Amino acid sequence: MKTYTTFTDIDNDLKLHKLERDIAWEELKLIKTEYKQDLEPLNWISTALKLTGKYSFIAMIRNWLFKK
Repeated sequence: MKTYTTFTDIDNDLKLHKLERDIAWEELKLIKTEYKQDLEPLNWISTALKLTGKYSFIAMIRNWLFKK
């Protein structure tokens, strides 16, 4: 446990903890915004289209290679 010798030390420590709490709160708000964006249906569609395109390209190459 920290021992304080002056009220200035206590005030400085309280300010430090308040700033740390404010930073953590802003980080939480940022994470919430990112999750909201990730859960939008448009992003799901975009991801599905990318995966479909990737796997269809692989399937086309396999068909082309095995036909020979």
